[in-house]
Amino acid sequence: MKPMKNEIRCNEISVASGTPLYHVGPPLDYGPLPSLFYFALSGPDSLCLDPFNQPVQFLHGKMIRVFSMTLPGHENNLPATQAISLWAEDFSKGIDCIGNFLDQAARSIEFAIREKFADPSHLAVGGLSRGGFIAAHLAARDERFRFLLAFAPLTQLKAAKEFTALQDHPLVYALDLLSIAPSICNRHVRIYIGNHDTRVSTRASFDFAMALTEAAYEKKIRSPQIEMIISPSIGQMGHGTSPDIFRQGTDWLASCLTK
Repeated sequence: MKPMKNEIRCNEISVASGTPLYHVGPPLDYGPLPSLFYFALSGPDSLCLDPFNQPVQFLHGKMIRVFSMTLPGHENNLPATQAISLWAEDFSKGIDCIGNFLDQAARSIEFAIREKFADPSHLAVGGLSRGGFIAAHLAARDERFRFLLAFAPLTQLKAAKEFTALQDHPLVYALDLLSIAPSICNRHVRIYIGNHDTRVSTRASFDFAMALTEAAYEKKIRSPQIEMIISPSIGQMGHGTSPDIFRQGTDWLASCLTK
């Protein structure tokens, strides 16, 4: 099923931290609403550029706000295909661009809640590819994110070819999503991945899902709400996500947020 073609335009909110926060959905003066923080590329492109914004398209018309911020390596119209290379370059220079972004994002999320734009009791975080990686880390930092949705997520930096020369870098290990599994194993998590994704590694996503379930078992969580859906790979390196998959994940998330 293809998404409806809607003219989706995002709005920019000035945040005291200096990191712009972008949003689409019902007007902000409606008060706090269920909200998704969604990451794929730059803030505007995550919300407005097809096909990366298909979850946003499928949420169009619902009483759910979608917020985004510009991921590291996507500032100032930098080529999206070079973003992970820029991450690796920063790491090699001793710059933790991921940690810095997560700190800024946390302040922006707190701002959205404090200003009564986002309902803290109905929060979700999600992302596509590297955006899924970021989303998982934000969920680990903020337990108010009860729902995590990841499409073809990067789960281990060492699985990306750009980090081949940095396999032993301490940040590569520290940021591995396996390390945060105990922090988010009590959430509702849904992961979608192609059956032969060689860009971010299907096996790495499976290992992350299993780490979540094992952590839940250790914490004696009965029937942990952790799901992984594997479908036939499409696109370059098997790393594509079809409209049908975007629709499935978005419908699941919308039902979670509006209960």
